[in-house]
Amino acid sequence: MNELFSIKGKIALVTGGTQGIGEAIVDGYLQAGARVAVNARSQDKIDDFIERHKAFEGALQGFVADLRKEEDIVQMIQDVQDRMGHIDILVNNAGIVKRIPTDSLPLSDWNAVMETNLTAPFLLCREVGASMIQRKAGKIINICSLASEVAMPTLAAYAATKGGVKMLTRALTAEWAQHNIQVNGIGPGYIATPLNASYRLNDNPINDYILARTPAQRWGEPGDLVGTAIFLASQASDFINGQIIYVDGGYLSSFGKPYKRAPNE
Repeated sequence: MNELFSIKGKIALVTGGTQGIGEAIVDGYLQAGARVAVNARSQDKIDDFIERHKAFEGALQGFVADLRKEEDIVQMIQDVQDRMGHIDILVNNAGIVKRIPTDSLPLSDWNAVMETNLTAPFLLCREVGASMIQRKAGKIINICSLASEVAMPTLAAYAATKGGVKMLTRALTAEWAQHNIQVNGIGPGYIATPLNASYRLNDNPINDYILARTPAQRWGEPGDLVGTAIFLASQASDFINGQIIYVDGGYLSSFGKPYKRAPNE
């Protein structure tokens, strides 16, 4: 049973892996015995991350790339393969959000979200997938979102990309499942990270809304995603193809916390 869920010795590339959800997945993979290539846009972020993970020296390497540039992605994949070997697991985690009303959303911001959240995963899958097809084996995990299914005001670009990532996952499954490549997604709910710390203040109405809307009545933690990320990277998921697993505390399954009924209702 341990072997069924093992990723020991596997080589994983995690984009945007130096903070938040990405960092939790990298930590989980390292603790599970995988060798991990972590990507970020700046050398400073890589250096700080490597310094904080000295215990995994030899199993962890950093790679700088701007995922909005095709040439950076192609070079990074080549560098990972040259320094570490073939990539067994690709986690497309890097993403950005622009919270702007659609009627005033600049094309430059729309394009930035598209390039980072949708075009980059396509390019990464294309570059890594070619090698996986040759080897007849591989695991690709795309980090989707609640916005892959539902939308909120001011998030048109983000929702469009995350819906696109969901369908990219299924399109790749249609092509690559025959090559023993499993392409799946994880859809995080509201996860507590430093980027949304202000939302989680007790007097913030956003915090009240999320707690009432989530049946588990709490924010998720980055670590809540690790088990699913390991499962989808292991042979335990060898016949799971094109699925999005939502780790959301029940958010998409319920209308939320019931209102308090009056005595005569």
